[in-house]
This record gives sequence, structure tokens and C-alpha cells, in this order.
Amino acid sequence: MKKILMVLLFLALFAGCATVGHDFDTSQVPKIQIGKTTQEDLRSMFGSPWRVGVEDGNQTWTYGKYKYRLFGESSTQDLVVRFDDNGVVTSFTYNTTEHQE
Repeated sequence: MKKILMVLLFLALFAGCATVGHDFDTSQVPKIQIGKTTQEDLRSMFGSPWRVGVEDGNQTWTYGKYKYRLFGESSTQDLVVRFDDNGVVTSFTYNTTEHQE
């Protein structure tokens, strides 16, 4: 009976935490320059994007790491970068829950 309770406790704790995405170097975010930074530059700074997509017909890349917890604080970081047809940054958004007000 003790073994069953231990297994159930372990499963409950394990199920209470999930991480999605990949780590990326957030210190590089201020170096992104609209109209200058290219997709090649971003690969050098952050590696391959976690997700790619399209917004208003233009390619987007997302770098993100999301830690969800059943107990305690969850934390998220994401960087969404939008490109023109030449692969140059037109805009970007960086958001995090790891901040101090």
C-alpha cells in the first residue's frame, strides 16, 4: 500500500509541472534593430526559432519558454519577431513574467 501511495504522490507532483519551448538568451533582445537585423542575425543570437508562422502575410518567428506549475509561480518568456519579404525585422515583441516593477 505504501508503494502505491508513493507512486501516486510522485505522479501528482510530476503532473503539476510542465515546460514548453526552449531557453534563449534574453540579454540579446535589446540588440535587435528594426530595419537592420536579419533572420541570419537572429539565428546567430538565439539559434533556431521554437515556432514559425505567418502574420498578415509576413513570416514570424517565436522564441519562447513557458514553465507551468500546479503549485507555485509559473514563468514565461517569449519573443515574437516579424519579417519583411527580404527576411529583415519589421517589428518584435518581448514579454516575460520574470520582472521587477
